Amino acid sequence: MRAYRGELRKLASLPSVWAAVAIGVLLPAVLTFLNARAAARRGGNVDLGFQELAFGVVGAIILGVVAVSSEYTTEGENAGGGRQITTSLTVVPSRWRLLITKLAAMITVVAALATVSSAVTLTIVEALGVSDFGRLPGVVLYWVLTALLASGLTLLTRNGILPLTVLILNTSVVTVTYLLTKLTPLAAFFPDLAGFRMFIERVELPVRLSPVTGGLVMTAWVAALLAAGFLLFRGRDA
Repeated sequence: MRAYRGELRKLASLPSVWAAVAIGVLLPAVLTFLNARAAARRGGNVDLGFQELAFGVVGAIILGVVAVSSEYTTEGENAGGGRQITTSLTVVPSRWRLLITKLAAMITVVAALATVSSAVTLTIVEALGVSDFGRLPGVVLYWVLTALLASGLTLLTRNGILPLTVLILNTSVVTVTYLLTKLTPLAAFFPDLAGFRMFIERVELPVRLSPVTGGLVMTAWVAALLAAGFLLFRGRDA
C-alpha cells in the first residue's frame, strides 16, 4: 500500500495530470452542450453525450502516457540530474511490483476521472430528457482500457511523444482505424473501434459486435501490449 500511495502522490505532483483531468471533464461537457441544440433539431440522438465522452478519453490517454513516461524524465539538479526511474527502483526494487502499483494508481485516477466526467456530461444530457446512465460502466471501462493501452505503448517506446501523438490524433482529428474499415472489415477489431461498442449504440462499421464482445476484444489488445511492455521493462536497463 505504501508503494501505491507513493504512485498516487507522484501522479498528483505532475502538472500534465491536472491538465488531463481538466481536459477529461471539460471537453465532453462543452461538446455535449454545443451539440445538444443540433441534436434536438434532428429529432434527438441516442448517443448524445456518449459520443462526446469518446472524445474526452484524450484525458485518459494523457494520464496513461505520463504515468509511464514521467519515469524517464530527467530529475532536477537537486536530485542528482538522473531519471525518475532510478529513484523509483531504489524505493521499489521489484520491477513487477513497481509496474503493478503504478498501473493500479493510474487506473484509480482514470476511473474516478471517467466517473466524474460521465456524471457531468450525462447530467447535461439528462436536462434534455434523453440520457442513459446505464451505459456509464461501459464509458468508465473504455477510459480505463484506453489509459492502459497508452501505458503499454509507452512502456514499449519509453517515450511519451509517439503514443500521445498517435492516440490523440486517432481519437480527435483523423480516426485512421475507422478509415481502415473502408478497406477491410478486420479493422473493426482495432481496440478503439471495438471498445466503442461498450457504450455507443449507433456505430457504422462493417462488423457488428455486442458490448461484451467489444470489451473483450479491447481487453485482449491491452493485455497483449502490457505483457510485451512488462517483458521489455523487465529486461532493459533502467
